[in-house]
Amino acid sequence: MNTRLLGSTGLRVSAIGLGCMGMSDLYGPADRSESIATVHAALDAGITLLDTGDFYGMGSNELLLNEALRGRARDQFVVSVKFGALRTPEGGWSGVDGRPAAVRNFLAYTLRRLGTEYIDIYRLTRVDPAVPIEDTVGAIADMVKAGYVRHVGMSEAGAATLRRAHAVHPISDLQIEYSLLSRGIEAEILPACRELGVGVTAYGVLSRGLLSGHWSSTRALPKNDFRSRSPRFDGENLDHNLSLVEALRAVASAKGATVARIAIAWVLSRGPDIVPLVGARRRDRLAEALGALELDLTPSDLAEIDRAVPPGAAAGDRYDAHSMKLLDSERAS
Repeated sequence: MNTRLLGSTGLRVSAIGLGCMGMSDLYGPADRSESIATVHAALDAGITLLDTGDFYGMGSNELLLNEALRGRARDQFVVSVKFGALRTPEGGWSGVDGRPAAVRNFLAYTLRRLGTEYIDIYRLTRVDPAVPIEDTVGAIADMVKAGYVRHVGMSEAGAATLRRAHAVHPISDLQIEYSLLSRGIEAEILPACRELGVGVTAYGVLSRGLLSGHWSSTRALPKNDFRSRSPRFDGENLDHNLSLVEALRAVASAKGATVARIAIAWVLSRGPDIVPLVGARRRDRLAEALGALELDLTPSDLAEIDRAVPPGAAAGDRYDAHSMKLLDSERAS
């Protein structure tokens, strides 16, 4: 497995990370046994970066990882945890809490659920507009000093907020959506990361499955699958976006690759400071994703990909209107 240096804080991780959210929440039913087998397969393949959130399945994702990681040496993997999202009993969302007291409280529960003495990367899932980011990051920095956290990360933060956070404590990486269908970070956020020496862990590299090459316009989604409310999966937007996938499929076929592999390889090609997170829930999907590491995209290939899926070509926002308003990364600097 190739590795990449995640920012300038000295953290080295596998070139591809495993996003574990879908194993417990938001993408409809998942097979727990297969999920655990997929985590094992990822570790055996050399993946070291595992991403979760304390609110994924209201803690059940952390418990799943606890089970999957039993018997593994703690220094063999890096756990990235997002915190701060507030949930309702029926599974809804009721805001975010970035208060220092909440940081310590969320962390205490996470340490217990994961069965570990420390978290490698700890990050607020969305910037709390009611709490100065300096206070939130300062509280995580206190946990670094206490030995409970190794590195401080950020999630979906804009360039200005990232600079403020980094001034309080070095930020290892910014976790943010980045794919052929979501290239908004290229204008200001990615340059700010590089200016500050902050790495990028890119989620949504397959755009929630749109770029997997396996999606169909006739696929039915259960109500608890958040894609049923995503603008990119709605009606004419979906038809348009799938037409982009077919254009990308032609490029992939010419390279002897699948759509998913070429989409992940494109993210890998954007710089050695970017680590794509793949949300594989099954071993076969994980194996397909890992094949992206074998693809060498030439300048000609990249030009063809840009012609197939030009910047800004996606139809529909990446979240619904309410969720978009919660993204500090989408606010003008």
